[in-house]
Amino acid sequence: MDEVERFEWLVEGDAIGARLDRFLAARGILGTRSQVHHLVAAGAVRVGDRLVKAGTVLRAGDRVVVERRAPPATTIEPAAIALDVLFEDEWLLAINKPAGLVVHPAPGHWQGTLVSALLHRWNHLPAGLDPARLGIVHRLDKDTFGVLLIARTAASLAALSRQFHDRETEKRYLALVWGVPRARRGVIDEPIGRHPVHRQRMAIRSRGRAARTRYEVLESWRATALVRAYPETGRTHQIRVHLASLGHPVVGDPLYARGHKREALMPRQALHAEAIGFRHPDTQQAMQITAPLPGDFAGMLAKLRGQ
Repeated sequence: MDEVERFEWLVEGDAIGARLDRFLAARGILGTRSQVHHLVAAGAVRVGDRLVKAGTVLRAGDRVVVERRAPPATTIEPAAIALDVLFEDEWLLAINKPAGLVVHPAPGHWQGTLVSALLHRWNHLPAGLDPARLGIVHRLDKDTFGVLLIARTAASLAALSRQFHDRETEKRYLALVWGVPRARRGVIDEPIGRHPVHRQRMAIRSRGRAARTRYEVLESWRATALVRAYPETGRTHQIRVHLASLGHPVVGDPLYARGHKREALMPRQALHAEAIGFRHPDTQQAMQITAPLPGDFAGMLAKLRGQ
C-alpha cells in the first residue's frame, strides 16, 4: 500500500486573503505553484471538508489539509563538499555558492549537489524539511555564483518563503554583459516562459509568467559593460533572458550569448549574486548578506579597468 503524507495548516495572520495555490507554494514543502495546481486538481487538497480550486481565497480560521501519495524515496548521499559560509545561526544558513554546484537533486544530478553538502554538514535531516530540497529557499543556476539562503527549520523555511513570495526581499546581482546598453538605467518588464523549440532555454513569451528586472550600468568599456541587476520576480534564468532581450547577454552564458566567444574574457558565466536583503525569520531584524566577487571575476574587471 502506498504511504500517504498529510500536511495541515491553520490560516491566520498574513495568510488571510491569500490565494490557496500561493499559500501552499509558500510553505516550501509541496513544490512550485504548478505542482500545487496538480495536487488541487487531483483532489488532494481540502479547506475544512471542502474540495476547492487553486484560486480559492483563504479566510481567517480556515484549516488547509493536504493528503498526497508520498513520493518515491531517492537516497541522496551526504558528500564532503566544502561550503563558503557567509552567515549561520540556528534558523538559517547563507553561503557563497560556487559556480558549477547544482543546488537541487534532479535526474542526472542526484548526488554531489548542495543538498548532499548540507546533509554532510548537519549530519541529519532537520524535522519537517523535504529531503530533496532541505530548506533551500530559492535557487541559483548551476553556473551562477554568490549568495544563497538555506532555512534550517520548517518554520524558518515558511517565513523566508513568504518573504520571497511577497517580494519583500531585495536581490542584487552583478553581470558583465556584451555591448553597452543605451540607457544607463532602466526596467525590463517582459514575461518569461519556456522556449517553444529549445526546451532547456527560457524566452520572452507573451503568455509567459510576469517578470520584472531593474538594472543600472556601473561601468562600460568598448565591447562590454558591468551591470547591476535587481530582479523583482524570480523566474528561471530571469536576469540572463532579460539582459539578452536587450541585446546584451551575459558574458560566458552558454545558452543566451551564442555567437560570442565565450572564452574571450572569462571561461564561465559572468553572473554574480552579489547580495540579498531580508528579515530574519525569527527576530524580524533587517539583514543583508553580501558575497565577495570570486577571483576570476575580480581579475577580469581589473584587466578591463587597466585597458
